[in-house]
Amino acid sequence: MLELKNIYKAFNPGTINEKVALNGLSLKLNEGDFVTIIGGNGAGKSTMLNAIAGVWKVDEGQIIIDGVDVTSKPEHKRAKYLGRVFQDPMMGTAADMEIQENMALAFRRGKARGLGWGINKKEREQYRELLKTLDLGLEDRMTSKVGLLSGGQRQALTLLMATLVKPKLLLLDEHTAALDPKTAAKVLELSDKIIAEYNLTALMVTHNMNDAIKHGNRLIMMHEGRIIYDVSGEEKKNLTIDELLEKFTQSSGEQFANDRALLSSKR
Repeated sequence: MLELKNIYKAFNPGTINEKVALNGLSLKLNEGDFVTIIGGNGAGKSTMLNAIAGVWKVDEGQIIIDGVDVTSKPEHKRAKYLGRVFQDPMMGTAADMEIQENMALAFRRGKARGLGWGINKKEREQYRELLKTLDLGLEDRMTSKVGLLSGGQRQALTLLMATLVKPKLLLLDEHTAALDPKTAAKVLELSDKIIAEYNLTALMVTHNMNDAIKHGNRLIMMHEGRIIYDVSGEEKKNLTIDELLEKFTQSSGEQFANDRALLSSKR
């Protein structure tokens, strides 16, 4: 479903501030893979997701989604393949629009637009039923402005919108990092449910080592723009945080450097 072939990306090339963010990165995901991604500060985790989404062009390499080479396609041309939830709950939704209007926009992602009623009765009922699955009471607030929702409610809605039209690939970029622990757990539970129900292929960047081990069927660790550890199946399920830190040291020759990740591992 996704293949990254020898991806390179540098920022400010040829200057004193040059930063190599992706350094020969290669990765292959099969359909239905749910991969969690961890790594130290500046490892290239979010850069990889932005490269896949087309936020910026890569310097070298190929990005293939479900057999289609999208390397040269701009961000808006990749929208029909991708669903994405960002770290900031304020992104991914239009605050001044109603819940149902936001869902209507998501429903039309990648489709041709025409003139007609924005939301018909059948559509509205469909949205109501989908909102019920979140168990947040949003089905009774469909005409409320999204800006009135809490951070957790917005992330849950964004997750629903990102998967309203089944994407080839779901990108979750630390989508629970800005939430309190209880709300984060709820959003992760919803993520698991939606990914399993629709058999989605997903990449989830997280700073929480517990979450990286607990969720998904595969875990990759990044360092200096490349993958240094890739584990799946029973071996992943049986991992401990101490073993994960030890693997990082063995593979990189350095101590793990991500304060948020280390703090979350002690909770």
